[in-house]
Amino acid sequence: MNAAIDAAGMDVAKSSVPRTPPHPTHKLKLLLRREFWEHKGGFFWAPIWAGGISLLLTLMALIFGEVAMRREAVSGLKVNGQVMINGLDLRLITEKMSPEDVQKLADGISLSTASAMFWPLLVLGFVVFFYCLGSLYDERKDRSVLFWKSLPVSDRDTVLSKAISALVVAPTLAIAVGIACMVAFLLVLSVFVLLHHGNPFVLLWSPDNLLANAGVALAAIPVYALWALPSAGWLLLCSAWSKSKPFLWAIMIPVFAGVFISWFDLMNMFNLDSSWFWKNVVAHLLGGVFPGTWFTVMDVDGLQVKELGNHLVLLKALYSALATPQLWIGAGAGIAMIAAAIRLRRWRDDN
Repeated sequence: MNAAIDAAGMDVAKSSVPRTPPHPTHKLKLLLRREFWEHKGGFFWAPIWAGGISLLLTLMALIFGEVAMRREAVSGLKVNGQVMINGLDLRLITEKMSPEDVQKLADGISLSTASAMFWPLLVLGFVVFFYCLGSLYDERKDRSVLFWKSLPVSDRDTVLSKAISALVVAPTLAIAVGIACMVAFLLVLSVFVLLHHGNPFVLLWSPDNLLANAGVALAAIPVYALWALPSAGWLLLCSAWSKSKPFLWAIMIPVFAGVFISWFDLMNMFNLDSSWFWKNVVAHLLGGVFPGTWFTVMDVDGLQVKELGNHLVLLKALYSALATPQLWIGAGAGIAMIAAAIRLRRWRDDN
C-alpha cells in the first residue's frame, strides 16, 4: 500500500516538473519542413521537370544539327574557307585560334552553360507567386487553419515560415536544380565535342565555367530575397485578407491603382511620370518574384555583351542592386505587409 502511494507520489512529482519549451529555431525548422512537404511538387519537382524538358529540347536540337551537319559533310563542309571531308573537326579549329578567340569561345560557352538555369528559375517565379497567393487563403478554405491554430504555434511563426519558404527555400532549391542542369548540359555537350575530335576538358570543363556560374547563382539568393520581399508581402496580405478569388484581388488592385493614377496624372504632384508608378510599384508587386527583374531599375548600359562572360563583372552588377533605393523601400514595404498579414491571420474567419 505504501509502495503504491509512493509510486503515485513520484508520478505526480514528475508531472509537476516544468518542461523546457522548444527552442524557437527548432519550431521554425519544423514549420519549414511542413511547408516543404505540403508544397514539394512546386518547390522541388517543378524546377526538375522544367530543367528536364529544357535538356531534352537541347538534346533534340543537337541531334538535329548533327544530322544536318553530316548531310553537308557528304559534299564537303566548309569552315573558314577550308573543306572538311570527314565533318567538323574541333581540334583542327581550336589549334588555329588566337588567345583572344579562345577567350571569346570560353565566354560564349560560359553563357550557354548559364542559360541551362533559365527554365528552373522561370518556373521558380510562378511557383513563388501562386504559393504566396494561396498559402493563407487555402488553409481557411479547407478549414485546416483550425487544426494549425490549435497547436502551440503563433501566427507570426506560421506566416514567417511561409515567407522564408518563398524567399529562401524555394530559390535555393531552384538554383540547386539549375546547377544540376548545367552539369547535365555540359555532359551532353561533352559527347558532342568528343564526336568531333575535341577535348571537352579544355573547351567545357574549366573552373571558370561551371564553378563561377554556380557561385554567381548562389550569390544572387540574398538579392532575390530582398527584391521579392514586397511581392511576397503583397501576395501573403491578399491571401490573408480576401474571402474569395485572391488572384483577382492581387492583380486588380495594383492595376486599377495604376489606371487611376495615369488617368488623373497624380504622379505630376511629385514631378514624376505615370510610367514610374507602373514600373516601380505595379510591376514590382506583381513581378518581383521572378529572378533578374531587379536589372530593370539598374543602370546596366555600361555592361557590354562581351563582358557577360566575366563573372566578376556580373557579380558586381548583381550586388549593385543593393545600392538602389527601390530595393530597400520595397523591402520595407514588404515587411510592413507581412506584419499586416500576421495581424489578419489572427482574427480572419470566413464563417
